[in-house]
Amino acid sequence: MDRKPTREEAWRLLTDHVKTPNLLAHALAVEAAMRQVARKKGADEEMWGIVGLIHDVDYEEHPDEHLRHAPDLLRGQGWPEEYVRAVASHGWGICTDVEPVTDLEKALFAIDELTGLVAAAALVRPSRSVLDLPVKSVQKKWKDKAFAAGVDRSVIEKGAALMGAPLEELIADTIEGMKTVAAEIGLKGNL
Repeated sequence: MDRKPTREEAWRLLTDHVKTPNLLAHALAVEAAMRQVARKKGADEEMWGIVGLIHDVDYEEHPDEHLRHAPDLLRGQGWPEEYVRAVASHGWGICTDVEPVTDLEKALFAIDELTGLVAAAALVRPSRSVLDLPVKSVQKKWKDKAFAAGVDRSVIEKGAALMGAPLEELIADTIEGMKTVAAEIGLKGNL
């Protein structure tokens, strides 16, 4: 298929397979952060966003077999192979052996985990908002291994290194992207 999937198609496919509000919010956060990085790089913002949105399409139905079903699901919908490969690559070294090689794949690998840390850092602020979240707050929480303990910081570090991006810049881009969907992901807070 030469046709690229639309955002509407991606959202429909995602919501057919994912019902949990937290997982949908995570998908929206990753989409927004991917769009932010794509804009900065002059890359295909729509493609990067769609890949970010759909990356966990099989997680809710197959949490113990994450990314073993997504490629076939996407191929069955006629999605281009570069989208399928990008989705599979975000589980590199965790649940797949698909190494991120393109800029899109490297960004998804890093941003997927990072959105969780950014969201957690926003929620412990008095405002409970990502809109006034400084990079320094996330960096401070980064050092506290008990904070958001489920976030694998080594994956984020590896992703940032693959991207050739300083961690501080990646955090800033992720925050900026997430600000654009703050209300939809429950991080508008009480500003």
